[in-house]
Amino acid sequence: MTFRIGVDSSKFGLPHSRPASSVVERAAARGLQGVYFRSILELSPTLDLGEAREAMRTADDLGLRVEAGVGKVNPYATPEAPAIRALGGGDYLAALRRMIEVSAAAGIRELWSATANYQFRLTNRHAYDRFRTDVTWDEQLAATERFLRKLAPVLRDHGVHLNLETHEEITTFELARLVEAVGPDVLGITFDTANVLMRCEDPNAAVDRIAPYVRATHVRDAALFFRPTGITRVLAPVGEGVLDWERLLAPLADRDLMLSIEGIVDPERAEMDLQIHDPAWLAGHPDLTLAEAFEVVRLTTSYAERVARGEAAGWADLHSPVGEAESLDFIDRSARHLRDVLAAAGHPHHPDRSVTA
Repeated sequence: MTFRIGVDSSKFGLPHSRPASSVVERAAARGLQGVYFRSILELSPTLDLGEAREAMRTADDLGLRVEAGVGKVNPYATPEAPAIRALGGGDYLAALRRMIEVSAAAGIRELWSATANYQFRLTNRHAYDRFRTDVTWDEQLAATERFLRKLAPVLRDHGVHLNLETHEEITTFELARLVEAVGPDVLGITFDTANVLMRCEDPNAAVDRIAPYVRATHVRDAALFFRPTGITRVLAPVGEGVLDWERLLAPLADRDLMLSIEGIVDPERAEMDLQIHDPAWLAGHPDLTLAEAFEVVRLTTSYAERVARGEAAGWADLHSPVGEAESLDFIDRSARHLRDVLAAAGHPHHPDRSVTA
């Protein structure tokens, strides 16, 4: 079993129109071993199988793995994706069936999905769909499970896993329960290493909980800062934030897994808040334990001490606009650190590719 180091297409430099084959070629040129396309529509906007297969041929020729995504699976979130619904003639379930069928026919068996959305223009807990007031989170989880049960036969028929992300609104406890309820033969988890912090989870405990179900990843680190609202997370390159990478990867070392670096393109580096002083926020986390919450506080304190010693980037350092060069440098630095960690820990991984960019 080996790790590969790949990249998430949605944060691979500043976004611009480009065919999937050029993204694959760009990844190979930077020494990476795969691309995690956030949507199969990046391979073909019209779900043309021939077009998707052409991108896959480019990846095969370069020895790169391709993973891809389909739409969100929370019926209360899907109205925010009208383009996907249109693919099914107004039938969202039919659209996801088509996306799954084309993905499988093109040879992609690991598919990303997530449960809800985040509103970056908001700064309170209502930025997270978890805290919607028109529908409770429990109702959203129940609707999501019902929808996933409808998709399960399609996934089984095509030998595909739908890997739900540890997205910023959902806990690893809830994800594990969804996988177990619908079936690990069709559902897995995309482990986003920085997002588990948004639910105030100890990253090490989180990966231990979901390790049996992890089939894909989004890897990035996080800087944590005490702020008036509680704790704020700002994304950082792998190895430059609060995460212990050797410990984090150890439970995943028994499988063939791509570590897909999710970079930065937002000026604020995907800054998000944990409103730990808000009683409603606390009440909305019935699985949260004191031990894990205290660990997140400890990580935040430890990071502040590193900043004070000049060993880590401070608040002001992480609030400058992100340009193309820094966006790509984020990926390069993350890849170098991952290679160093894998080598030091003795984890088998694919050898470095020649970097030409």
